Amino acid sequence: MSTRLDLSKLSLMDALDLAILIEMEAYERYKMFASQLGHTGGYDAGAFFASMAENEAKHGSELAEQRKELFGDAPAKLTLDDLYDVEAPEMGAVRRGMSTLQAFEIGLAAEQKAYDFYDAALPGVTDPEVIKLFTELRDEETEHVEMLKEAMAKLPESAKAEAEYDLDETPYL
Repeated sequence: MSTRLDLSKLSLMDALDLAILIEMEAYERYKMFASQLGHTGGYDAGAFFASMAENEAKHGSELAEQRKELFGDAPAKLTLDDLYDVEAPEMGAVRRGMSTLQAFEIGLAAEQKAYDFYDAALPGVTDPEVIKLFTELRDEETEHVEMLKEAMAKLPESAKAEAEYDLDETPYL
């Protein structure tokens, strides 16, 4: 997880742009994982990643609405090049046949990573509005971690087993 930004110099607009980009990066990664794994019709690892992509897109849209309300169409100064893997799961995290539980563990680690980013960023932030935003975002990540833990606890035993597949008939990831 890293950014190339001096967080102490972030304006509220820049902080919102950063948060939107973080959600966008996670959305793209989850979408890629869902596409790589496909899905078998039940709630499997691919379906989990697709639902995580939807959640990241929704959160990103909410942040974008907030930004537009506050700053209109002012151009963003930040791009995806300014960050890497802040909330997005690790690139090589998925593998063919992984269980739904293993997919949840990847999502849980990503949400924890986002919490850690915002928590670690707070001491370096100087703008009170950015401190408020990052505190809210950190606390939302705590909620996401708890929601995933609760959902994981309710998974049936069948979701904990890795899928079997035929190497001759399964495309490589």
